[in-house]
Amino acid sequence: MKKVYGSAAEALDGILHDGMLIAAGGFGLCGIPELLIEALVESGVKDLTVASNNAGVDDFGLGKLLATRQIKKMMSSYVGENAEFMRQYLSGELELEFNPQGTLAERMRAGGAGIPGFYTKTGVGTVIADGKDVKSWDGQDYILEEGIFADISIVKAWKADATGNAIFRKTARNFNPPAAMCGKICIMEVEEIVPVGALDPDAIHLPGVYVHRIIQGQHEKRIEQRTTRPAA
Repeated sequence: MKKVYGSAAEALDGILHDGMLIAAGGFGLCGIPELLIEALVESGVKDLTVASNNAGVDDFGLGKLLATRQIKKMMSSYVGENAEFMRQYLSGELELEFNPQGTLAERMRAGGAGIPGFYTKTGVGTVIADGKDVKSWDGQDYILEEGIFADISIVKAWKADATGNAIFRKTARNFNPPAAMCGKICIMEVEEIVPVGALDPDAIHLPGVYVHRIIQGQHEKRIEQRTTRPAA
């Protein structure tokens, strides 16, 4: 089965449609699938619902899809670095489903494991619990959260082999593996494709069984908040 494609556009060809649910990996600007996001912008697909920890910044990452108004709804836990995200939400142009960060990751992981829902204490007694089923165990309340089953997942890895076995670097591992798991089709961009057998099996973070299409490309290394000491 062919998994390696020549470009992001080729990897997305034939699987996009308006109104789809996309799970996107990344944490801040770390480990975001920037090439696949750019291809989504160029495709013109619209009315998207995107599940992602955050939405990049105004001119990079998912911020590009917000700028072109291709996203209808975000399922996120953090919006603080994107002024356009906040503007669209506050003006009523963008739907937003807030999720506690761990809950969002677990919703993705649950979807990948075929689990339709789970109960958690996180969010009990807050607006997060509004409209959700509540059950009690040992005197503690828990709310029902649903697993995320995305039409496609877009993720970025550091290294992968041609079968999709992948390694993520540091913070990029926070959301990329669960995002990859919950998509019916997972497209992964990588910095380096290595020969099959080159990766230590004990070092693999995501088994290739979850990955359907792979591209390799050059990536921009951005710093979300650059902090330096004053010159001496």
